[in-house]
Amino acid sequence: MAKELSLSQSTVSRVWRAFGLQPHRSETFKLSTDPYFIDKVHDVVGLYLDPPERALVFCVDEKSQIQAVDRSQPVLPMTPEAPPRVTHDYIRAGTTTLFAALEVATGKVIGPLHRRHRAEGFKKFLTKPDREVPAGLDIHLVLDNYATHKTPAIKTWLLAHPRFHLRFTPTGSSWLNLVERWFAELTNKRIRRGVHKTVQALEKDIRTWIAAWNTDPKPYVLTMTADEILERLASYLNRIPDPED
Repeated sequence: MAKELSLSQSTVSRVWRAFGLQPHRSETFKLSTDPYFIDKVHDVVGLYLDPPERALVFCVDEKSQIQAVDRSQPVLPMTPEAPPRVTHDYIRAGTTTLFAALEVATGKVIGPLHRRHRAEGFKKFLTKPDREVPAGLDIHLVLDNYATHKTPAIKTWLLAHPRFHLRFTPTGSSWLNLVERWFAELTNKRIRRGVHKTVQALEKDIRTWIAAWNTDPKPYVLTMTADEILERLASYLNRIPDPED
């Protein structure tokens, strides 16, 4: 750019810094094509900001195919001069699936593990909050549109448990489900840094981390209203070139 504009590299760098431009970076995005996107954003965000009386709100999702990974060589521990180091190659020992329900008000997590990611596992998972939440309270679940959440067996179970209310996020909008932020913490602070020779060791590590989390849970607080979220998305849309131009 400096050569093209007949400027010095330092001048171009100053302009980039002044306007916060970072041309060396790129990020991904995805816009939902859900025809009820606006209605669902208002529904889910309204549930976060103003939950119903005598009800608990949970954000629910599955983290599937969590791999038990053993490194090909021992981990080099952290030193004053260097971070911990692991080999780039690894040995797979199997996978597990974590079903998690993040209680919005408190940040506590209900997180059973299952070896297979099936509708039967999700149905079994629903019995956990049903047992642990007091009988006098309704249960609102914020979750995505995955097929395991809508099978005939699940619909039949829900009919027999009318205090459960499913609130679906828009298609392609996992960012609206607060449990995804908790999954990121679990991945970065435990799974990615761990070494597990067996699936059983991985599952034990995850259960230990959940138990430690629940001793001092931290709720995720949404600070934007639905209208503010939609306005921000609209500003992104305005930056996308019209393909007909």
